[in-house]
Amino acid sequence: MGETSSRGTSIRSTEAYGRTTQSAIYRDGATGRRPRIPSNWAALEVAAERAMSREAWAYVAGSAGNESTTAANRAALDRWRIVPRVLRDVADRDLSVELFGRRYPTPLLAAPVGVLGLVDDEADVAVGKAAASLGVPYIFSTQASKPMELVAAAMGDAPWWYQLYWSTSDELVASLVGRAEKAGAKAIVVTLDTHMLGWRPRDLDLGYLPFAHGMGIAQYTSDPVFLRLVDERIAAAIPSERPRITPATIRTLVDITRNYPGRFWANLRSPVPRASVDTFLDVFSRSNLTWQNLAFLRKQTSLPIVLKGIQHPDDAERAVKAGVDGVIVSNHAGRQIDDAIGSLDALPAIADVIAGRIPVLFDSGIRSGADAFVALALGATAVCVGRAYTYGLAVAGEAGAREALRNIVAELDIVLGLAGLNSVNAIDPTAVTRV
Repeated sequence: MGETSSRGTSIRSTEAYGRTTQSAIYRDGATGRRPRIPSNWAALEVAAERAMSREAWAYVAGSAGNESTTAANRAALDRWRIVPRVLRDVADRDLSVELFGRRYPTPLLAAPVGVLGLVDDEADVAVGKAAASLGVPYIFSTQASKPMELVAAAMGDAPWWYQLYWSTSDELVASLVGRAEKAGAKAIVVTLDTHMLGWRPRDLDLGYLPFAHGMGIAQYTSDPVFLRLVDERIAAAIPSERPRITPATIRTLVDITRNYPGRFWANLRSPVPRASVDTFLDVFSRSNLTWQNLAFLRKQTSLPIVLKGIQHPDDAERAVKAGVDGVIVSNHAGRQIDDAIGSLDALPAIADVIAGRIPVLFDSGIRSGADAFVALALGATAVCVGRAYTYGLAVAGEAGAREALRNIVAELDIVLGLAGLNSVNAIDPTAVTRV
C-alpha cells in the first residue's frame, strides 16, 4: 500500500512514492488542507528560525568559524548537474538499498542531531516516531534529550542505529554500547570529528552551551556507569553527602530523566544535577583516540561498526583494513572545522578507494531529493539528513519532522524517474556532470 493522504504512513520500495505523495498533497489542497511545513528549503529555514528561541537557532543552524565549510558543502553539491535520459520505462521504481544484510525501503537515514529538546519537547521521541512511520532508520544521538530506551520503545520494531561519542571513560563507552545493543540497535556509528567542540561563534556570542545547562545529556543521566561517576564526584567534593546516589536514587533519576527532564534540571545548584553537568563536561570527549582503540569497541558489540567523519581516502582505506563495516563521509555539516573541504568533494575519491568493499554513506549538506541523487551518483550507498527534519520538528513537531523526511524521499523518487532510471542502485557517475 502507498500513501493515501499527505498524512499517510509507510514507504514501499516498488511503489510510485513521489507521485503518490504529490497527489495526496494536491488532493488535500483541494479540500483546504495545506502541508504542515514548507517544501522549499529557504522557506523552511525561515519558518524554523521563527519557531525557535535565539539560543536554539544558534545551536542548530550555526557552524564553525565563518561558516565557510557549510558554504563549501552547498557549493560542492551545486557543482554537479543531473543528466536526464529519455524514452525509458521507469513506471516502476525501486528506492530500496541493502545495508549490513538488511533491506531498507529507501537510501535515506535520519542523521544524529543532539539536543533536540531545544527544538521540541518530544525531541528524539518525535523524530523516532516520524522516521519509523517511513521505514527510515534513525541514528540516535549520544547527545540526546531522551534516553535511547524510551525512543526505541516509541519506534516499536522500526530500525535504528546508535551514534557514539567516545568518552574518556571506556567503561561508560561499553555501557552505552551495551545498552544500545540490548535496546535493539542495528549498528553503532562512531563520530570521529568531535573529540573537541568546534569554534562556533553563534553559540560563543551568546555564551550558550546547552550541555552546561543540563540539556542533551539524557543518555548519560540514564546510565548507571555515568551516575556512579557523578556519585564519586559528589563524594570527593562533599563527603557528608555520600552515599548521595543509591540504587534507589538511580532508579528515580532515570525515571525523572526519561519522563520529566525539566524537573531534574530545575535547580542546577543542587548537588546531583550540578555534579552531573560537571561530570559530563569532563568525560564527553577524548582527543587521544587512535585506530588501535577500535579493537576495544569490537569486543563490546557484535553490531556493525560505522565510522562517521571520514574525509580522506587514506583514512577510508585504513578503516577497511581496521575491519569496520562502513564509513560515513561527513564534515559534521560544517560544524567542526572552518575552511574545510566540502563533504561531497571528498566523496568520489573515498568511494573509489573503498571500491565496494564496505558501504559508503554520505552526510553534510543534503537538503533535497535531488541532492541525495547526486551523492548516490558519486558513490554513496545511502545518505543522511539532519537539519531538514530538525527544522520540520521545530515548525510542526513530529508531523513536521515526518513531512521533511517524506519530502526528500518523494523528490528522490521523482528525480530518479525523470532522470530515466528505475532503481537507486542504477544511479552511477554517468547520471551527473560537473559544471
